[in-house]
Amino acid sequence: MDLGIEGKWALVCAASKGLGKGCALALAREGVNVVITARGAEALEATAAELRALKRGEVRTVAGDITTPAGREAALAACPQVDILVNNAGGPPPGDFRDWSRDAWIQALDANMLTPIELMKATVDAMAGRGYGRVVNITSGAVKAPIGVLGLSNGARSGLTGFVAGLARSNLAAKNVTINGLLPGAFDTDRLRTTVRAGAQKAGQDADAAWDTRRKAIPAQRFGTAEEFGAFCAFLCSRQAGYLTGQNILLDGGAYPGTF
Repeated sequence: MDLGIEGKWALVCAASKGLGKGCALALAREGVNVVITARGAEALEATAAELRALKRGEVRTVAGDITTPAGREAALAACPQVDILVNNAGGPPPGDFRDWSRDAWIQALDANMLTPIELMKATVDAMAGRGYGRVVNITSGAVKAPIGVLGLSNGARSGLTGFVAGLARSNLAAKNVTINGLLPGAFDTDRLRTTVRAGAQKAGQDADAAWDTRRKAIPAQRFGTAEEFGAFCAFLCSRQAGYLTGQNILLDGGAYPGTF
């Protein structure tokens, strides 16, 4: 299927590895010009080399912290126009809410709620003016089924989801600007390994055994891959997905037990 986005410009945040990288690769394969950001310059340039090897579009890198005003300004300046915005940022650490200070909460909100809002604020009106825009917010399956040790993430990402529910249904929808959430379940990423290891340590369990137990609890009997996550992201950015907005798509191998 031709997704109809060749030649568009995309800003993909936290794209040096994991799910962000998967999204950047999928978009680049479609001929989208991509600006990728991450804090680690070395990993970012390695990913850029992979994207450039596809020889499908221009690739630009911006090393910096997207959760800061300076990081956002640099990323936006590198992108001639943002037709596609993929919001992504590393989640806050696991733990017990009794141990979290106000500063920890503010940091979580800055990274996983306020930064995506600021980037949408900077881009969606120009998208509407051009008659095309796609925003994909990578949040978490925890938005639908909260994870106990990830309270900071549960709260911040749910706040973003609530905000987007209103914004996506504003006059932007009539201008072919869609905003959707992509909710990953258990994907084989560094983030998941850290979370499982923390949970195992807290429970006094072996980390490898806990990893295998987590895998077996998924109806698909496996963890997701960054490549398949990226492919779904690319579809949400396509011309064909123009009638889908304000939705939260859960990719979790069937783990969520609810009907809705």
